[in-house]
Parts: sequence; C-alpha cells; structure tokens
Amino acid sequence: MRTAVATGVGQPLSIEERKVPTPGPGEVLVRLVACGVCYTDLGLLQGHYSFARFPVVPGHEVSGVVERVGDGVAFPAVGTRVGAQFLYDSCGHCDYCVRGEQILCPAKVLTGIVTDGGYSEYAIFKAAFVTPLPEGLDPIAAAPLMCAGITAYNGLRQAGITPESRVAIIGAGGIGALAIQYAAAMGARVAVIGHSRRSEKEALSLGAELYIASGEEDPAAALKAWDGGANIVLNAAPTTAAAAATLGGLAPDGTLVLCGYDAENLSLPSQPMVLNRLHAMANPSGSPHNLRDTLRFSTNHNILPEITPISLDQVQATLDGMAAGTVHGRRVIVF
Repeated sequence: MRTAVATGVGQPLSIEERKVPTPGPGEVLVRLVACGVCYTDLGLLQGHYSFARFPVVPGHEVSGVVERVGDGVAFPAVGTRVGAQFLYDSCGHCDYCVRGEQILCPAKVLTGIVTDGGYSEYAIFKAAFVTPLPEGLDPIAAAPLMCAGITAYNGLRQAGITPESRVAIIGAGGIGALAIQYAAAMGARVAVIGHSRRSEKEALSLGAELYIASGEEDPAAALKAWDGGANIVLNAAPTTAAAAATLGGLAPDGTLVLCGYDAENLSLPSQPMVLNRLHAMANPSGSPHNLRDTLRFSTNHNILPEITPISLDQVQATLDGMAAGTVHGRRVIVF
C-alpha cells in the first residue's frame, strides 16, 4: 500500500510502499476512501506537538470501509462505511472515559500525531473509536467533518448555543465555514469576522447576517453594535490574538470559545471579564458520541464542506501552500 510518512520536524513527507497491516484484538483495518488535510497535520511538521512520535503517518479526517476486523470485534462489521477522528484511543477506565468524554482522558492517543493515521491506502484503528457513516453521506466530502466538523459543532454546543443566540465566528475557513452553517441551522443569528472582505460573499451565502472586516474596523465595537453583542464568539482562525480582540464584543454572560489558536498565550482584561460575567473556554475536537451527533446533524441539514480532491502525491505541495498562505479551502486526499 502507498503511504505518506512524516519522518521529522521540518522534513518533507516520504511516500513509501508498506505491507497492508493486520488488525489486532479490538482493532479494525480500514480501506481508505478519503482523508482530509488539516492544519494540525501542518502543525505536526512544524514541530507544534512535543509529544509527537516520528516516523508517523499523518491524517485524522478519515473516511473508509472496514476491510477486516481483529479478535473480539463484533462491531463494526466488515463492509461498514466508517469515519475515524483525531482521538485514536483512551484508557477506558478513568472518570472521563467512563462518562463518555474520552477526548479529556489524560492518557488519550491522537491519530496522526502519536499513532499512524490516514495518509495511507489502509490504516488500523480501534473499533470503539470509529464511527459509522449515516446513510447517504458522501464519504469524500464528509472527511473533514471528522475534525473540522466535530470541532465546530461540539464547540458551539459546549458554549451553550440556543436558537436565541447571537453567534460570531472568527474565520470562514475549514472550521469556520462549518460553524456558520451549524449555528444557522440551530436557529442562531450569525456574524462572521474576517481580516479582509475576501470571504464576505461566501460567509453571507452560508447563513451569516453580518460580516465584519477587522482590518477596517474594531471587531469588538462592531459586535457590540449588533444588538448588544454576541452571546458566543467562536474563534476558528489559527490566531489567538484574533480571539482576544473580540472580547469587548461579547454580551454579558457571553462565552469566548477557542477552537483555533497559535503559540501566543491568550491574554484577557480581568475587569470586563468580572463585571460582565464573561466566560472563556476551549474545545479540543470531541469524543466518539460527539462525532455521531455531528455526522447525524450534518446529514439531516445537508451540511458539507466545499472540498478540492487531491492525490497522495499532491499532499506535500498542499501542506507547503497552506504554510505559505496560498492554499485556501479544504483539500481532501482521495484514494
């Protein structure tokens, strides 16, 4: 099988021929249909994860078909279409795992960072951590839902979105475009914040009623003028500073959610936080039950990302373009 391997920080991917692996107890062998290319994959190559294991096969936005199952696996059956996500495995016995919040497990294992992921024609996954795809869901277009989708959907829910909410999304890229659609489908009013007006037309077409170009006006002031401010600001941009700049645009009891961030620490002024009972939180993707909910909601509301299919041989050029800021939209490796 053809596989793209990350051999170290700052090193280009290596395309290798490997034997198709055999699933062990509790594991399934998945024949890949598609794998999304995520900014986390780029972060791996840029050294953002001190706990990464090299060599490793990147990729955690996986869709495919169960080809074989290991001992003790009764579900999913061979032939089941499944998705695999950023969360590869967890300890199974801590309080977080027992209550279905495996993404918070201190011993969690991350796909494509610590163990091999989806830049390969076949991959091994834990049976308990793959999710059946709903009937009628396009497995290629749906691949980014396994990370960008669950991150956006779960972030909104963790923030307490309601149909009465005013929700501001920072960035209209992979996570942001889906967050706009999810929030609108949940009945919320949506504003989008971008640095320039490049994404304005797209954001409005996805369900936003207001677009704010932070390069032209203060985003906090613009949000505050929007019926008193946003109840939720979800940062989908890969910059912590963009999130911090919107704090003054939150309505009292509002919540700032970090889904996107960079190496800069989040710094927020204490007095407005206290006087307005503001909240700041972060959302690290989600657990298997969150992915089931994301896929079900996406299918019911016909929410899919706009994608550009690429081959495994094009993935390094795609990552280089993402690093240079010349690649926009979502790229998906199709096998």
